[in-house]
Amino acid sequence: MTFDRKTLVIPDNTVFNEDKIITNGDVIIGDRCLVEFGIKTNGRIFVGEHVIIDGDLEATNDIRIDLFSRIRGNVKSDANVYLGEKVIVDGRLSVGGDLDVGDSVEVKEGFEAKGWINIRSPIPIVMYIFIYLLQLLKMGHSEEIERILKELEDSEGDTIPISEVFLFIPNNSIIGSQKSKTDHSLRIGRNSRIIGNFDVKGKIFIGDDSVIHGSLKAGDDILCGKNVDIKGSLFSHGDIRIDEEVIVGGRVTGKHIYLAKTSLIQGTLFGEQGVTFIAPFDYQSAEVMRRFEEEIEVFEENR
Repeated sequence: MTFDRKTLVIPDNTVFNEDKIITNGDVIIGDRCLVEFGIKTNGRIFVGEHVIIDGDLEATNDIRIDLFSRIRGNVKSDANVYLGEKVIVDGRLSVGGDLDVGDSVEVKEGFEAKGWINIRSPIPIVMYIFIYLLQLLKMGHSEEIERILKELEDSEGDTIPISEVFLFIPNNSIIGSQKSKTDHSLRIGRNSRIIGNFDVKGKIFIGDDSVIHGSLKAGDDILCGKNVDIKGSLFSHGDIRIDEEVIVGGRVTGKHIYLAKTSLIQGTLFGEQGVTFIAPFDYQSAEVMRRFEEEIEVFEENR
């Protein structure tokens, strides 16, 4: 699966409960996000800066929470936990491995760590680097300064490898039980159970055998796989393609609607440029479908 840092990705077999998202693999939450659910996974959890999570975090592997984020529940990891500066945990912190804590971290209901506990200095590492470079400059060691700056520049793009299966929430997104939004595209995997109404500025892809308890609104095209059950409506400023055995409980509104004959639309159907009924499997080999898939590269996957 392509990781483009913009698409909201919900992997196969993900389940939204009333208060928790249960998924597989790593979970990556970008900066300045609001997640009105807790999260449980058998992978790792990475939380960015200035994030609010209204629930518990539970991971089999490491949990990393960056600066100024707040967890309004418990945090539990069977491995290591890293808490950046000014992080607040409203519940209890349970760590199966090592605990690394930044300055002014607050854990309101106490913590338990079975490994080492490291409390970092409140002075950021960038200040140490600045002071060191200033001393080198005073001593006239310009070549040493250039070498250090070159090493910092070369290491700036280092990334942490993530699992093949992952849940990714881009920067500035909201994931809520009533309303969710993201600035780019949305990809929902197969056999998932999703709660909420999604407002997406880009494209939407829904994998086979998924259930959506809400409505979907897209600024671009919507592609809906087989045997999908959508309890709400579909609205798109682009084209909408609905595969076999799909049930839509509300309205379907788009520029041009391509609808499988075995699907059921319980509300009204409005295509600004028309509605085309497609026979089972026919559109998969059509040139128009090939172009559609090429336009949403982040939605491509091996079947």
